[in-house]
Amino acid sequence: MRRQTEPVTLGPDSVTWRLFGDWRNLLVTLWVGSMQNMHPGIGAAVEQHSRFFEERWSRVLRSFYPVLGVVYDGPQAADTAAKVVSYHHSLAGLDAAGRRYHALAPDTFYWAHAVFFMTMVRFGDRFMGGVTENERERLFTEHISWYRLYGLTMRPVPESWAAFQTYWDHMCADVLEDTPAAGYVLDLRELEPPRSLRWVPRPLWDRAWRLCARFLTWITTGLYDPVIRRRLGLAWTTRDERWHRRAGWLVHKAFTCLPRQHRYHPRARAGWRRTRGGAAGKHSP
Repeated sequence: MRRQTEPVTLGPDSVTWRLFGDWRNLLVTLWVGSMQNMHPGIGAAVEQHSRFFEERWSRVLRSFYPVLGVVYDGPQAADTAAKVVSYHHSLAGLDAAGRRYHALAPDTFYWAHAVFFMTMVRFGDRFMGGVTENERERLFTEHISWYRLYGLTMRPVPESWAAFQTYWDHMCADVLEDTPAAGYVLDLRELEPPRSLRWVPRPLWDRAWRLCARFLTWITTGLYDPVIRRRLGLAWTTRDERWHRRAGWLVHKAFTCLPRQHRYHPRARAGWRRTRGGAAGKHSP
């Protein structure tokens, strides 16, 4: 049994701080949402309790913002984590197959966290120039510290990075399903413009969004494990893989031209600013 220890907040020396708040995470938003919603319990909770289907833009932003706080809020991170947990207390019921679910069931809540952890591995590999094996090991250790802040049982958490990879393969092959909630995440055809872009003429938005939707769906497809692509009925060729890697390299090179402070979400930048000065200052964007 994993020994319980006091939660330790992450800081500017962590690999998680360098990766998680990077704006390039937006490129994997569909991957995150669909992978989480393919879990039967999470998919049912989203279908039955969430306003995701009516307000997708704001729902995504509301979900991501507090999770960023659990990583970057420093002394307040545990309080932020408690708020995140509180949002899930009433999310319970029966799914379409008659299975009972609760959003705070240990295996269910941990899967959502595991997807956030793997987000950094996937987008770091493809859009940030690569993640070394040592960095993967560090990310795994850090994701345990991050998860412990939620104050939930550590039972579902694998004991090592190698054990996590076995866990991930098992979840993809044997647990995840093609749920309606996951399909809706990937269906971008009729998405309304976000409030900040309501001024764009609708015909222009529709034309531009069709191109963006195709690109984002293609980017997402390339990040899936092969078993997930097969389950969702998505085609992927050697040519797709080659161009996907090239696109990732171009994104990486383009972002290296941006000042570091512009590469991060405001909540991440607030964390960096709070720790600026002394030894931590050299890590600040």
